[in-house]
Amino acid sequence: MAEQEIRFNDGAGYERMMGIWSRLAGEIFLDWLKPDQNLKWIDIGCGNGAFTELIARRCAPAEIQGVDPSEGQLAFARTRGGLGSAEFRVGHATALPFPARAFDVAVMALVIFFVPDPAKGVAEMVRVVAPGGTVTAYAWDMEGGGFPLRPILTELRAIGLNPARPPSVAASRMEALQALWTDAGMTEVETHRIKVQRTFSSFEDVWESATLAPTMGPALASLAPDDLAQVKARVRESLPEDSAGRVTYGAWANAVKGRVPK
Repeated sequence: MAEQEIRFNDGAGYERMMGIWSRLAGEIFLDWLKPDQNLKWIDIGCGNGAFTELIARRCAPAEIQGVDPSEGQLAFARTRGGLGSAEFRVGHATALPFPARAFDVAVMALVIFFVPDPAKGVAEMVRVVAPGGTVTAYAWDMEGGGFPLRPILTELRAIGLNPARPPSVAASRMEALQALWTDAGMTEVETHRIKVQRTFSSFEDVWESATLAPTMGPALASLAPDDLAQVKARVRESLPEDSAGRVTYGAWANAVKGRVPK
């Protein structure tokens, strides 16, 4: 499967495709993290602000800075209500536009597998967090089957089509996250698995939201009509509808947290 830099530019499309999944996982993640209130946060790879909004709503932060390489995503984030004084700027995980020790918490929510050099990204998180602060992340278990678009990806692979994948999928493994945090010199490193379920209004809702993914959509569009119909039928068969026509299935992510040494 080809690996490449993948960038999301359509904030509204991302919201339909991944925003709900992100919030479902984010709620459980924050339950596990148990952060104090009145902290200074940096949300790295904040995208369209789905997780940033959770920080604002649940954590009573003193400050939130959201950083993402896509101005299109940030433009959507700025339209969200309930973000308080959150600020958003274009930036990259491996070169954060902030001085050292500027934050109490640095988080990557569903991002680390998009970072070409995860170790460098983690080092940047450590750099911008004050001693005793928290560096944390969670990521879909891409290699362990936890990715929300897995039902469609499985059927595409069955016919020999492998959509491009993020450059650092191996970083989403639990043991990889543990090693990244430990190797960065953090203390009190802990990991946790996050399991979520999402209910779609119909199978067509599942299918249409998946086509908005920047790798899945082009892969599906490249298929001949008969092959596309076959893939769609097999995905439908793997995701039974309930009596109301709704489809429910699960995904899971791996989470990690650690403290910057004092």
